[in-house]
This record gives sequence, structure tokens and C-alpha cells, in this order.
Amino acid sequence: METTAEIPSPFGTLCVTEQNDAIIALDWKVTEHPQTTPLLEETAKQLAAYFAGDLKSFDLPLAPKGDVFQQSVCKAMLEIPYGETTTYGAIAKQLDTYGQPVGNACGANSIPIIIPCHRVLAAEGLGGYSGEGGVERKIELLKLEGGFPYLL
Repeated sequence: METTAEIPSPFGTLCVTEQNDAIIALDWKVTEHPQTTPLLEETAKQLAAYFAGDLKSFDLPLAPKGDVFQQSVCKAMLEIPYGETTTYGAIAKQLDTYGQPVGNACGANSIPIIIPCHRVLAAEGLGGYSGEGGVERKIELLKLEGGFPYLL
């Protein structure tokens, strides 16, 4: 059974979904019947600490949606430290593939912010961002982390 909570953020209300004791989704869609669980309450605390600049790494059970390749890209994104960035090409090299499939997998990330797809950039620019607010949101998250100095 899925349970979704609404969590306030500086970027609007986030809807975080839990299933089988793991976070499976984060998006900006309003839910008709918000609920809470201990895991969703912990997620809200960690997100608040992240937005306040007090949390650099989430410690939550995650089960992102996607196939084996998408899971490997999510794992690679989770390894990018707070305040740092990498490129689609660098992840592609690590996974012995090409940049475009990595970009597609980043765009399909079902748990943005917590799985930091905003830290993955194109070789010559920002690249895209699948979360609410698009590239502007990506810039805001990078500024929050201090991870893209020439934008600050």
C-alpha cells in the first residue's frame, strides 16, 4: 500500500510517497488524501534540515522506480557529494554507456532532491531537470548547496 504525505518546502508543497517501508517517489502533485507514517515524518524532518542547510546527506530507505539501468544511474547520483556536481558523460563513462541514456535516466528519477539529479550537468551547461520548475529549480537547488559557484 502506498502512503503519501504533503511536506512544505521553499519550493512549494512536496508530495512524498512511501511503499513497503521505502520512499518511492517525490513530486509536486497535490494528493487527495495526505497521510503520514513514521518514515514520512522522518523524511519531512530530513528535507527541512536539508533546506535549512543543516543536512548534507539523506539517510532514508529508497526504492526508486525504474529498470536495472535506471537503478544504476540512481546509485551513481547518490554518490555525488553535497555541493558538488558531475556530468552525464562522467556517469556514462562510469557505467560504460553514453550520456543520452544517462540523461534519460536522470529525467526519470522518481525521487528528485533526495536522489540528487540536480547535481548532474551537461558537458556544456546545466542540462535539464525533470522536477517542478525545470531548470530554474535545478539552479535553486545548486545554489542552496553552493554547488555551482558561477551562478551564486
